[in-house]
Amino acid sequence: MKKLTIFIIIFILTGAIGYNFKTDTKTENAVKNGFLNDYHIYAVPLPDSLTFVDEQVPIKQSDIRERIDRELLVNTYWQSNTLLMIKRANKYFPVIEPILKRNGVSDDFKYLAVAESGLQNVTSPSGAKGFWQIMKKTGKEMGLEIDKDVDERYNLEKATETACEYLKKAKEKYGSWTLAAASYNAGMNRISTELEKQQVDNYYDLYLNEETSRYVPRIIIIKEILEHPDNFGFIFNKKDLYIPTKYIKVEVDSSITDLAQFATQLGTNYKNLKLLNPWLISKKLDNKDKKTYIFKIKKD
Repeated sequence: MKKLTIFIIIFILTGAIGYNFKTDTKTENAVKNGFLNDYHIYAVPLPDSLTFVDEQVPIKQSDIRERIDRELLVNTYWQSNTLLMIKRANKYFPVIEPILKRNGVSDDFKYLAVAESGLQNVTSPSGAKGFWQIMKKTGKEMGLEIDKDVDERYNLEKATETACEYLKKAKEKYGSWTLAAASYNAGMNRISTELEKQQVDNYYDLYLNEETSRYVPRIIIIKEILEHPDNFGFIFNKKDLYIPTKYIKVEVDSSITDLAQFATQLGTNYKNLKLLNPWLISKKLDNKDKKTYIFKIKKD
């Protein structure tokens, strides 16, 4: 009796499961005759010409063409991510652009920051931080303050200055902004070693690992899409873009035991203080050396 009962239960459940997973013929026909006819995924035409800092991209070379095409497809069809980059660019490019210009670094390098971080203060698996993804050792060597209370890799202005310093050194070393960009990803030692081993003198003739092989094409395509978004189907109004936060600057040359209380005294709050000063990485500032810091305070 028990066996019969179990058999009946199994039969009923199996039948129910089978029924739930049966395909509805009408649905199949609707998909075939309607949805698939209306929904198409198109190959994205490659531009006839591409440049990076006035250096022509050899897109007629088959391997370079395929690498460029890959980044074009990825960044065009990952619509949410690319649209976020467009929105953030309106907020942060006005900070980055004048620093690049002041340092004699091409405006094209603002797209390197987009490729590195998507214009966010992120941390990589290797420990690189900030918009420009600077490693701790490199940051300290180039004068950024990095300790238990402060990490200036998260200070957009100072991190951009540091990136400019690195890129100018690389350009002086290689005579090419494209190789300078590649070295930002792989390091100057690696690029120099590979140039010597492979006996070539430009990025596009180098055989490199996948990450660095994709790196410069990604920057180039991000530049192309962000400069001509409507060519790739990105439609938006000015009001859709993120805007810079208005703030005033306050000089601080003393220790702060409680940043939340400090923010309140300045007529703001801890959240806004942290959003405008992400380089403050603890809830206090132990300023024994009486160093002068510039705080951004949100302006209503």
